[in-house]
Amino acid sequence: MNHATRLSYLQRLFYRRPQGYRASELAELCATSRRTINRDLETLQGEPFYLPLVLDDGWRWRLMEGHRFTLPPVHLSLQEAAALYLAARLLDRVSDEPNPYVGRALAALGEALPPEVGRQVQRVAAAHLGQAGAAFARIFEVITLGWALGRKVRIRHQALRGRNPHEYVLCPYLIEPSSVGYATYVIGHASYFDAVHTFKMERILEAELLDETFEVPEAYRGAELLAGAWGVMYGEETTEVALRFSPEAARRVRESRWHASQEVEACADGSCILRVRVPHTLEMKPWIRGWGPECEVLAPEGLRREVAEEMRRAGEVYGLDHE
Repeated sequence: MNHATRLSYLQRLFYRRPQGYRASELAELCATSRRTINRDLETLQGEPFYLPLVLDDGWRWRLMEGHRFTLPPVHLSLQEAAALYLAARLLDRVSDEPNPYVGRALAALGEALPPEVGRQVQRVAAAHLGQAGAAFARIFEVITLGWALGRKVRIRHQALRGRNPHEYVLCPYLIEPSSVGYATYVIGHASYFDAVHTFKMERILEAELLDETFEVPEAYRGAELLAGAWGVMYGEETTEVALRFSPEAARRVRESRWHASQEVEACADGSCILRVRVPHTLEMKPWIRGWGPECEVLAPEGLRREVAEEMRRAGEVYGLDHE
């Protein structure tokens, strides 16, 4: 390993094993000398890492209690920083729980950006910096540490239709935001199911970082599977959904890339038909309903019936006469 790679690797080792390491163990893991490791440990405790290391009675180096994981400096172009700003703003708009880490990220970007735009970003960030004590902030902190460090997390989760919360030992493989549910989801192996499961983070009541580590299976292709999902509900098999949009809505539909699989067919009357293949149609229903009468479900038949029935019931709520 080169010097920079070794420093990042050492930092991750300490976070993965709180009980720590002897200098000789670290030298063996990094295939280098103890003298080099001792120099590296001095470097890690200074700028820019500021890793709070202590040497215990067993001559083991370990992290102090209550430490904070700090990443090394990231060098961004102006356009890359602008892209991160937009991503953070979008996450903030689709989250149904306040997340102070969005504010902190924006504040850090604001300091790095030119003053003319940096002040704007700082004002946006200021609205979130007072949320550090929120319960969701603690959940988010623990889940992201487990995800980044490969450490298991014990969670108490309240299912939407469940009466009582359940406890799981979770291996967080992936974290994914969803505009469909206005939430953030964590996907990973859950002990109760002994299978990969998806949890809405806003429904997690408690989270505890465990010392036990895990490795993401090589066969797990979460990111690839999510690429075919409408939101976070993924699977191997897909269903084709065909939607007809009125001439008034057709131009707006053609302007955007709604899904990786989409195909748009222009019709002679100015309308268009959008076709996508998704593993689950449930997540599409709020989006379809949002178009109102401008969108007609053509296929599959089951989805067409469901949306038609929901539209009929909506008409009843407003006291419309369908006779």
